[in-house]
Amino acid sequence: MSRRLVFITISLAFLLLLSSAAQAQSPADGYKPVNIPGSHKRTLTSTNTKREYEIYIRLPTTTPQNANEKFPVLYVLDGQWDFKLLDSVYGGLYYDKYVPEMIIIGITYSGANPNYDLLRSYDYTPVAEANRPGTGDGPKFLAFLKNELFPLIEKNYPADDSKRVLMGSSLGGLFTIYAMLTEPSLFFGYVAASPATLYGKRFLFNQESEYAAKRKDLPVRLFLSVGEVENLTAPVKEFASVVKARGYEKLELESRVIEGERHAGNKPEAFNRGLRFVFQK
Repeated sequence: MSRRLVFITISLAFLLLLSSAAQAQSPADGYKPVNIPGSHKRTLTSTNTKREYEIYIRLPTTTPQNANEKFPVLYVLDGQWDFKLLDSVYGGLYYDKYVPEMIIIGITYSGANPNYDLLRSYDYTPVAEANRPGTGDGPKFLAFLKNELFPLIEKNYPADDSKRVLMGSSLGGLFTIYAMLTEPSLFFGYVAASPATLYGKRFLFNQESEYAAKRKDLPVRLFLSVGEVENLTAPVKEFASVVKARGYEKLELESRVIEGERHAGNKPEAFNRGLRFVFQK
C-alpha cells in the first residue's frame, strides 16, 4: 500500500472517530432536557380563532388544604417567550412574600415551527390594519379566553375565577388593555408592558374615550409601564395620563417608566413591579 493511500485511510478513520465522539456528546443523544419543575403543557384548538394553542401550566407547590381552596391565576400572553421569565420572576416574589401562590398559564401556538410574530399579530390586535392582512382577531381571541380556556383551567385545576390576572407586552399589552376596556370583570388585575398604543390609528385612545362616555367606574387594578428609551415611551405616558385624568371610580392604577430600558429589556422589571402592584394588600 502506498504512503498516500495509508495517509488517506488514517485521515478518514480519524474523521470518523471525531464524528462519533461529537454525536456521543450531542444534547439530543442521551442528555435530558431542562424542564421547569411543576409545569406541563396541553394543546387546545379554538373554535373561535380556528387556531391551535399550546397552553403552558405551572401549578403551585402547595397542595390545596381542602376541596374549596383555590389559587389566583396569572394568564401570560406570548408564552413562548415570557412563561419562563415569569417562572423566575414569580419565584423571587413568592419567596420574598410579595405575592401569594398562584397558577401561571402561558399561552402560545402549537406546531413544529409556528410563526409567532405573525400569529400574535392576528390574535392580539383588536382591529385590522390594511397593510397587515389577517390582523384584527382580538375579539375572537378574547372569546377564546372567556369561553374555551377559562373553562378548561377552572374545571381541571384549583383556579379562583375571581382572581384572574392578564399580562402582556407590546401587542400583548395592546390586547391586555383592549380586554380591560371591553369586559373589565374578566380579570381583577391587568399588567400591560409597553402596549402598542399607536396601533390602529390610536385605537386604545378611541376605545378608552368611548368607555368613559358610558361608565364612570373601572373596578380593576391596572399596571402600565414602558421603557425609558423606546419608541413607545411618549404615547404610553400619554395614555396613562388620559386614564388617570378620568378619575375612574374603583380603579387602582400604577404607571412606571422603566429607567434605561428599551422595548424588550424592560419586561423583567415591568412584570415584577406589575405582579407586586396587582397583589399588594
